[in-house]
Amino acid sequence: MPADSSITDTVPFSFELYPPRSDAAAAELLETIRALAEAGPRFISVTYGAGGSTGGRSLDILRHVRATGVEALAHLTCVGNTYEGAARLIREFLDADITSFLALRGDPPAGVSEDDIFLGDLESAAQLVQLIDRVQAERSPYTEASIPGVPGAVRVERRRRVDIAVAAFPNGHPRSRHPREHIDALLAKQAAGATFAISQVFFHADDYLCFVERARQAGVGLPILPGIMPIVSPVRLRRVLELTGEELPGELAVALEVEPTPEGRRAVGIEHAARLARDVISGGAPGVHLYAFNSHDAVLAVLRAAGILSHHPSELEAAR
Repeated sequence: MPADSSITDTVPFSFELYPPRSDAAAAELLETIRALAEAGPRFISVTYGAGGSTGGRSLDILRHVRATGVEALAHLTCVGNTYEGAARLIREFLDADITSFLALRGDPPAGVSEDDIFLGDLESAAQLVQLIDRVQAERSPYTEASIPGVPGAVRVERRRRVDIAVAAFPNGHPRSRHPREHIDALLAKQAAGATFAISQVFFHADDYLCFVERARQAGVGLPILPGIMPIVSPVRLRRVLELTGEELPGELAVALEVEPTPEGRRAVGIEHAARLARDVISGGAPGVHLYAFNSHDAVLAVLRAAGILSHHPSELEAAR
């Protein structure tokens, strides 16, 4: 299906990255950030790792994103954290001019069962949302603006609230005990002060669109960004299914298995993700959030194929 040029440059988009696990990967990630920033995203988010396992590098990457002029969004999790530790980390992010967050309950680190995870005294994403807002309020309870022509006088204004995103689960959370629990949890996060939501990966546009309709009927008013990931190999598909608990998308799985070349599998995954993006935007999504797997090529190709991005700036420069 050809890209729809009518939506080019009108749809907000954003990306998710994760902290590098080696110095070599860190160097590659800096180039990825440069390429993604040139495309003009609304924000770039950086994960904190399961149980904070890669948290040491997150702030460095967030600072680098911020230096490009793009909004940097920091992930925070309850798992492996305490109220005091999370508050300290929030202050550190705020001191680095990071004012956007994604509040997550979080998953256990590899090899740790759900029964053994350490939640500390933060038991839910809703509590973490409240903590982020409280720490920011204590740090900057108000702002002051000079009054022209009146030396020494200031106008006191309300503080600018931080943006706090939360997770949404179009097909339900794997640990949900009943069909509506994930929507009830989203309502609790909204009541706690969340400003928007980002969905987990899904494979059919109706999964997202029907979920948003159900959430609206339940009283959720938050913007809900669809989370889309280019699945460019059977290995990646299996890994995503393991992490999310989503059902196997048969058509995509077969297309990836029968395609004999990596280039062909990449094309299959990009077209599938682009079709998802086109369909959810046509259905009213407020933008798209792309899980980049720390590589810029595939996600930028998805945006171009979906008609959201006309050309990458580097390509335009090379063509001159």
